[in-house]
Amino acid sequence: MQIIDGKATAAAIKAEIAEKVAKRVAEGKRVPHLAAILVGHDGGSETYVANKVKACAECGFKSSLIRMESTPEAPLDPADLMAEIERLNADPDIDGFIVQLPLPRHIDEQAVIEAIDPAKDVDGFHPVNVGKQSVGLPCFHSATPAGIVELLRRYDITTAGKRVVVVGRSNIVGKPLAAMLMQKGPQADATVTVCHSATPDLASITRQADILVAALGRPAFVTADMVADGAVVIDVGTTRVPDASRKSGFRLSGDVDYEAVAPKCSAITPVPGGVGPMTIVSLMLNTLQAAENRD
Repeated sequence: MQIIDGKATAAAIKAEIAEKVAKRVAEGKRVPHLAAILVGHDGGSETYVANKVKACAECGFKSSLIRMESTPEAPLDPADLMAEIERLNADPDIDGFIVQLPLPRHIDEQAVIEAIDPAKDVDGFHPVNVGKQSVGLPCFHSATPAGIVELLRRYDITTAGKRVVVVGRSNIVGKPLAAMLMQKGPQADATVTVCHSATPDLASITRQADILVAALGRPAFVTADMVADGAVVIDVGTTRVPDASRKSGFRLSGDVDYEAVAPKCSAITPVPGGVGPMTIVSLMLNTLQAAENRD
């Protein structure tokens, strides 16, 4: 059984990006610039954005963090957020930017996503990028699916002709990953099945998978009886589970019962240290691409 180390892979990719940025600078080109809008003070979002800022520094990027206050007592006016998005759309120094999700409930997330210039949509959530992805055109791919595909590539895990089962149909992971893997070409050509909460007899389908991707946000949902011997298992879940033995009071749990499932696998991603670091590095790759697109 091989552990697929996303942390080490992400570190290697960041080093590769830093070399490319240094070359850009030597050629007199601009340093890529990524901006992030953070609304309110969601704990998970704060951590994630801080990691993105750190990754920018490691890659040699410029980064800008725009904080917008929002509380139940004083909610942010959605018009103010839209105005900030328009400012970033028009700013020639910004190559790409993200609006960190989730947003407060009173803000229409889809309207926010659609307000971002597709050429600066390095999260890959805009319908223009989603549409291009679905038909195999060049675009910004959603960061988590792109990170998964890159992990498979770097670990020489072939997808061509393989049965891939994705458990979860979110717009952020399940749907875009399925679209990427069913295309023609390298790290694609897979036969993809997408399962979800309305799928009957789920285990009978997941046991058919050569590559099983768990992306539903339910801790330890995938058990050993749901996995075929020798399967590759990609665990996308990162849920905080109470744990009194930890100083933080919680631990991160994936969607896979790792201890029970790992012995059956040919390869598996751990949580943490698997898919998570690849999501951030994919965002860095998209930002570099955005800068190159504007050269």
